[in-house]
This record gives sequence, C-alpha cells and structure tokens, in this order.
Amino acid sequence: MSLAWVLTLGALLFSLGIYGVLARRNAVLVLMGIELMLNAVNVNLIAFDAWIRQGNATGQIFALFIITVAAAEVGVGLAIVLLVFRRRETINVDEVNLLKW
Repeated sequence: MSLAWVLTLGALLFSLGIYGVLARRNAVLVLMGIELMLNAVNVNLIAFDAWIRQGNATGQIFALFIITVAAAEVGVGLAIVLLVFRRRETINVDEVNLLKW
C-alpha cells in the first residue's frame, strides 16, 4: 500500500471530523468529531513513520501522546457536558451561553 492511499484516508477522516465539529449542534457529537480529527492525525503520523523507516519510532511515540491527550480531552469534555446538562438541561451548543454576562 502506498503512502498516498494512507494519507488520503487520513485527509478523508480529518475532513469528516471537521464536518462533525462545524455542522453538529450536539456537544457529544462535536467531541466525537474532535476525536475523529485526532485519529486522522494518528493515521498520518504512523504512515509517515512507516514510510521514513529510520529505526526510531518517533511517529508511534507521537501517536501514543496524542491518544493520551485525546483520552484526557474526552474525560474533561464529558464532565463539562454533564455539568452543563444538569444546569441547563440541554447539550445543544447554540443554547449554552454560560460565559455571557
């Protein structure tokens, strides 16, 4: 499999993630779009690491770091969504204006 196919897959996944973030109004679906974008970056990092083949696993190490950051983001993001839902009884991104005066 060539590098171009894997990078095209990564670009497609990233585009779907951007669409999910920009088009959806549900906060959980926005978080899923962000996760999809992070996974697309992981696919590209692993593809470039396999293509370069220097012996050190730099792309894989960065991918593990991104997976760790994504897990923390999901934990904090879902906690915020749950707290907003308890207070406002909605998770619609347009209706949540907690920082407005």
